[in-house]
Amino acid sequence: MSFFGGGTDIPSFFNEYGGAVISTTFDKYCYVNVRHLPPFMPYYSELVYSKFERVNAIDEIEHPAIREAMRMLDIHEIRLTYEGDLPARTGLGTSSTFAVGMLNAFYALKGKYVSKRKLAEDAIHLERELCNESGGWQDQIAAAYGGLNRIDFSENEFKVTPIIIHPDKKKLLDDNLMLFFTGVSRFSAEIQNDTLSHQQDKKAQLKEMLSLVSDAQAILEDKHADINDFGRLLDHTWNLKRKTGGLISNNAIDDLYQKGLKAGALGGKLLGAGGGGFLLFYVEKEKQQQVLEALDSLMHVPFCFENEGSTVIHYNPIVYIPRKEIKI
Repeated sequence: MSFFGGGTDIPSFFNEYGGAVISTTFDKYCYVNVRHLPPFMPYYSELVYSKFERVNAIDEIEHPAIREAMRMLDIHEIRLTYEGDLPARTGLGTSSTFAVGMLNAFYALKGKYVSKRKLAEDAIHLERELCNESGGWQDQIAAAYGGLNRIDFSENEFKVTPIIIHPDKKKLLDDNLMLFFTGVSRFSAEIQNDTLSHQQDKKAQLKEMLSLVSDAQAILEDKHADINDFGRLLDHTWNLKRKTGGLISNNAIDDLYQKGLKAGALGGKLLGAGGGGFLLFYVEKEKQQQVLEALDSLMHVPFCFENEGSTVIHYNPIVYIPRKEIKI
């Protein structure tokens, strides 16, 4: 869940001007289960996600991230199943979370532990280079590290700094955020391509969005700052982001956003690259019922912050013997 700085995490921008985001992970998960396929199966690998694949070679795999990750880490003869708490292509980093979780599972399958930085770097390489998908770096890093962080970007590098916020203030922020599903899914790469094609024309907006990251961090970390200013700043950054690409918003989303503000929200934004997905609002507790009623056509999704990032929740060591070496 990205609050500030989205768009400045793209290398073509941050390598020249620097970039930064403030984001958090929250308690909606994707689960990737990986094991080696028993050798008597009449196929090479079985993959279960939104589709069902049984293949006899890596080259036959349709899912680009699975195919390229197996090549990258020399993974063979597996059964992989994926389940997610949230729909794909909705602005909450589900594809990058899957990539990070899958890589974590693949390393565990090989009996290896890797750092959060290594997971993030590998996921960025997988999605942006091996799969040639447009987009930034923040989702992979957030999924690997977990928690509420400021992430800075420059010269093809990144730095993760936890936000130092009083627990009571963090709880208040958590309580004052409301998430709504618009019901619209989209491919973020298409939105990113449109935004990138206009990036030179939108440098001023991106630079101002970058400056707001430090303002937002100050609101969170200064014990005397009014947390409601965080909500007001969300409104400001959303209005800037809408100007950075023609596909980021549309009349229906703008109408929903205005309904939320009129009902009492102090600010908010569409999460992810734009075009659909989830609307986030900052709403004081006493006004949340009014917002729920104003947006009763949308699905409200309660959530809480989480701090773990990608985690191996079950590990059963197994010795892998390539099928050709087994005599039956």
